[in-house]
Amino acid sequence: MNSVYFLVLIDETRDIVNARLEVWRQALEAKGFRLSRTKTEYLRCKFSDVVEEADVEVRLATQIIPKRESFKYLGSVIQGSGDIDEDVTHRIGVSWMKWRLASGVLCDKKIPSRLKGKFYRVVVRPTLLYGAECWPVKNAHVQKLHVAEMRMLRWMCGHTRSDKIRNEVIREKVGVASVVNKLREARLRWFGHVREALSSPVRSA
Repeated sequence: MNSVYFLVLIDETRDIVNARLEVWRQALEAKGFRLSRTKTEYLRCKFSDVVEEADVEVRLATQIIPKRESFKYLGSVIQGSGDIDEDVTHRIGVSWMKWRLASGVLCDKKIPSRLKGKFYRVVVRPTLLYGAECWPVKNAHVQKLHVAEMRMLRWMCGHTRSDKIRNEVIREKVGVASVVNKLREARLRWFGHVREALSSPVRSA
């Protein structure tokens, strides 16, 4: 049986990371686990402006581990640069896939617009905003989410931009609030959870 491991090692130099990685490898193999030398990869997350040393390679025993610029984990795309461009694009793509799977309902003219909107809020929007509470969003990201959602809502109503119907009218017709407001709600809700956890008198170390 094959298992996938995700390991986080934090240090300022890769020499120390290599030493810690070797300890981890020996400990696992001592328990009978085998690590794939060809499937193991690493992602370096840049937390500061410190210049990265260029002559040190990350190794697993004698095998050089290839470096990735981004990595998909639990449905989210993590970029070594700390940006979220790829994750936002990925979320939009996945939500369009979900929308197309449900297009038989969302584009059915016999179904009331409000019912379509309720279906959209339950099925499509959670896919679009998955993990968004932790995003360091920029205006460009918010605009991309807004444009993607409005395209979906217009198609649900049987309209295009050439019909020149205002976004507010489309949203009112299907009963769907702005994705910008929902994104803000998700981030504030997460902030409340974090603040509550930090202020709790009983916390794990």
